[in-house]
Order: sequence, then C-alpha cells, then structure tokens
Amino acid sequence: MTIANLDSEQLRQKYAQERDKRLNAPAGRKFKRLEQPGQVADPHLPVQPREPVSDTVNFTFVGGGFSGLITSARVKEAVPNASIRILDQAGDFGGVWYWNRYPGAMCDTAAMVYMPLLEETGHMPTRKYAMGPEIHEHTRRIGRHYDLYKHALFHTAVTDVSWDADSKRWRVKTNRGDDFTTKYLAVGTGPLTVAQLPDIPGVDSFNGKAFHTSRWEYEYTGGDRFGAPLTGLADKRVAIIGTGATAIQCIPELAKYAKELLVFQRTPSAVDIRNNHDIDPEWFKGVSAEPGWQQRWLDNFTTIWGLIGGRPAEIMKKYDDLVQDGWSELALRVQSVFLSLKPEQLNPEGVMLAMEQSDDETTSRIRARVDEVVTADPVAAEGLKAWYRQLCKRPTFHDEYLQAFNRPNVKLIDTDGQGVDRITPTGVHALGKDYDVDLIIYASGFEFQNTSFTSRLGFEITGPEGTLTDAWADGMRTLHGRQTQGFPNLFLCQLSQAARFAANVPANFLESARAIAGVVKSMEENGKETIDVTKDAQDAWFNLIMSGAARAQRDECTPGYYNNEGALKIDKPSPSGISSGYPHGPVAFFQLQRDWVERGLQTGEFEGTEIA
Repeated sequence: MTIANLDSEQLRQKYAQERDKRLNAPAGRKFKRLEQPGQVADPHLPVQPREPVSDTVNFTFVGGGFSGLITSARVKEAVPNASIRILDQAGDFGGVWYWNRYPGAMCDTAAMVYMPLLEETGHMPTRKYAMGPEIHEHTRRIGRHYDLYKHALFHTAVTDVSWDADSKRWRVKTNRGDDFTTKYLAVGTGPLTVAQLPDIPGVDSFNGKAFHTSRWEYEYTGGDRFGAPLTGLADKRVAIIGTGATAIQCIPELAKYAKELLVFQRTPSAVDIRNNHDIDPEWFKGVSAEPGWQQRWLDNFTTIWGLIGGRPAEIMKKYDDLVQDGWSELALRVQSVFLSLKPEQLNPEGVMLAMEQSDDETTSRIRARVDEVVTADPVAAEGLKAWYRQLCKRPTFHDEYLQAFNRPNVKLIDTDGQGVDRITPTGVHALGKDYDVDLIIYASGFEFQNTSFTSRLGFEITGPEGTLTDAWADGMRTLHGRQTQGFPNLFLCQLSQAARFAANVPANFLESARAIAGVVKSMEENGKETIDVTKDAQDAWFNLIMSGAARAQRDECTPGYYNNEGALKIDKPSPSGISSGYPHGPVAFFQLQRDWVERGLQTGEFEGTEIA
C-alpha cells in the first residue's frame, strides 16, 4: 500500500510518527517576543502630542480592535449618557488589522460573517474573503459610525490598573502620563497582539535585512499593502521562516517578485481550496434587503460549525448553508458521515468514529490535491503534505499558495520537523547547510497561550484582594470567560472558557458585547456600584470547562499553538485545557449568554454574581 492510500490505523501511526519527530526536535519550538507590550514602535503613524488626562469616566476599554469597537458601540447604545474611553497602542482603530499589513493579508473566514456590523454601517464587502486594507477600513468605518474617535486615546499603552476601594473605581495609568478612574473596565487586546520570533541562536546576528510579517517594511520590499508590485525584491534572495496562516497568504506575493524565495518549513499547513471571488452587488442587495440579515448569517454559520461537536439533537437536522465556505463544508462533512451511522453507533464512540472517518477523507483529499497542483517539484510536493488531523492546526484555504511552488524561483526547505538550526550573519543554517540571503522574513505568529494573560496585556491588574497574576497562578478562572472573582466591574473580551469560536473570532465579541452592555445598562438603571463573580459560580464553571473533551485529540497533534507547542497532556490541566471553550459548543454558549443577560435585565440580578 502506498503512502497516499493509508488506512485509518496506518494514518494514526503516521500522525504519531510526525508528532514525535517534532516533539523531540532540538529547535523550532521556542519563541521570544519581538517587542515588549507597551513598547511597540508604530511605523505607520506619528505619535501626536497631547496632554495627560486625569478625570473619571463610566466605561473604559483597553484595545481598539473589533472587540473594543463592538463593545464600546453596544455600551453607548445601552447607556447613551455614559462617558467612554478607548485606549490602544496603535495610531488608529484596527487591532491586528492595523498592524498586519503584509502583502496578501486577508481574512480566512467569509467577510459576510467575519466583518461585524455590516448591516448597521451599510457596508457591502467587495470579495467573499476581504483583503486586509478593506477590513482595516471597516474598523475605521465602525469608529466613525458610532462616533467613537472622540473617545479614543491612540498611541497609549496602559502601564498599571488597580482598584480604589474608597471610590469603587479602577485607577488606570498609561505611558502618556494619564492617571484616571473608571467605573467599568473591559480588556480586549486580542489573541494576536504580541508578535513573537523563533528563539533560535543567532537571530540578532544577521547582517542583512530582517522583519516580522506584522511589521512589514515596504520601504525595503517596495509595493504597498494594496497590492502594488514588490519591486525592491527583484534582485534579492529572500528567506521566509514559517508556513502557518500568515505565510500561506504572503508567500504567493513574494514568489511573484523575489529573485529567489526560500521557504523554511518545520510543519506544513493543510491548505484547502478557497475559491475567492467578487461579491455581486445585486446578489448582496437581495441578501441584505430584510432587516436582521447579518445576524441570521452569523447564527447559521455558528450552528453549522457547531456540528463539529457532534451533539445528536443538532446533527440530525438539515441546514441551509448560507456561507458555503471551507469551514462550513468541513462541518457538514462531519454531519454527513455521522448520519450514515447505524442506530447502535449513535453514542460518543460513534461520534468520534464519524469525526475520524470524515477527517481521514478530508485530509487524504487535501494531500492528493498537493500532487495535483505542485507538479514542477515532486520532492516539494511530498514536503507540503500535512500529516495530522485537520483541526490540529488552524485550517487554511488559499487559491495561490501551492501554485507558488511551481515557480522556478521558489524553493521549499523542508526541515522534516526539525526547524531552523540557527541564523548566521549571512543567512539561515538548516539541515547542516548554510543558505545566504539578503532578507529574512519571520512569519512566526503571536503569543497565544504560552505566556500568562497579564504578560500578554503588558500591565498588571490589582484588585481588592491581589493581582490577577496571582489569582490565576494555577490558570485562568472565570465565569463565562468574561468575569473573574475578586475583580469587580472588570470584563474580559477573549475566547477561552467561553464559546472559543475560532472559526469566526468577531462573533465571540458580538456576543460578549451584548452581555457586557446588558450588565452595564442594568447596573446604571438600578443605581448599583459593583458586580463581582461568586467563588461557587466560578468554580462550577471551571469544572464544566475542564469536563469538556476538547483536549483529547490535540494531545495527538504535531506541536503548534493549538496545543501549546505539544505541552498539552490529557491527564492534567494545561494552558490548552484550561483555555478550552464551553463543552457544548458555540451555539449553546451564545444562547446561554443571551438567556443570562435577558434574565438579568428583567430581575436586576445576574446569576453567579454579587451586586452591590
């Protein structure tokens, strides 16, 4: 039997072999920060001088990306007279889309559901998968639509947050000399905030040009983020280290213009078809004619993705797939296999069997596609095949990535799971060989769950009883992933211990914003000062999260940020396990949250909290 036609047991053995090879590799699994939070240099806009602020406001949000924009907009709608402040280290709204300006940057979820508040702002995405500049402009559109710019302090990094017991307010200090208080504080710096470099020897020794993809230097490469040619690379030998979601998007652009492009790979991405295309205005007009259209699309996409969890009550139903992209198709494939099971197989073991069978079919097809597309170099084609289950890493979709390896100027340096050995003054050393280059591009991503929450924030939060770092010394503890005991009036906008709906991150923020705005509205209408989580409710929620099965498969995966670079162990809590989502899936979590908020608005009491 050829390697292309492995049966399920042989696939499991192959996956284990590839995992162990990488777990035992001496290089490639450690990272270091590109910049320290609070010390981020902004190459895009100059810092504008301003006077420090020393007042008090009702609501402060740390972060100017989608989470900050959506939450601030909803709070403003719920409490029109509330004074609001938004803080961000960048020079404008945008979050990760402010910083990520590399060529080819785009969302990997359909724009109709990825770009929030389309209906409210009246915007039609230009393509099914929008490019980075359009997404960034949409964040600015939201800021203008809700008049949020007047509330924003840009190029401002929080340095300290502490609870003032006398005033029952959070005291916020920044690197711009600000020292103000706020009744409510929300933090949403996002999962893609702190850029990281591979921690390999010699990173600082290179004498040529080097940069991280989130700090792209068009002055060197030529071109711009809108797609102008990268003319500066015409005589350059370029190395890119990393083959994850970012590299998938920028490598095709580099391949078009670099004299030579060397792609250094530890583990290949599983790259499926994207089929991107322009959105027809007449089609969009029909889709958006009925009020509430985007929420229906969001609910549809979330429901279909929730089929991955294999809950019989949902998986037996038929769904009209509105989005029709790789994410929803993946979920529907799981459903189709599940529906083929016999009645006696409709149990947890049967669900796992269905998921594995669907995964085997899908990953085998994706590997076969590599051979169909990459015809110029059979060795490269073999190296580009991903030997792990599709959800071990974030699924990727692209129409030009694999095709780039048919170009004569593009060479795959597959390190067979070992990673790059070191950086030299003249280039990259891997597999016992030196590769001299003019430019090194690090597509090495961001800190995810391999560092503490406050470390990624860049500042400490000190509540009435101590710091958040100490409170979470044994891992995150929350209620609904949004509030944590001992830190009154503090809200967290993030994915862990909540829906953890990674297929469409902004959808998580739309739901958390609804909850936060509801709490603030109720508190203000009822003249209340503080809301805090009870320990019993927090403990119960933690136990529920840890009871989920999200960890089981990832222990078998090759190292990556989904399993904390392979550090996950099934038999004990880990950053990955503690950061898992609601075990019943995003649909159930979002409904739980909506019901929780509705009951609270009716009664003035929010289950699992103490209000004073």
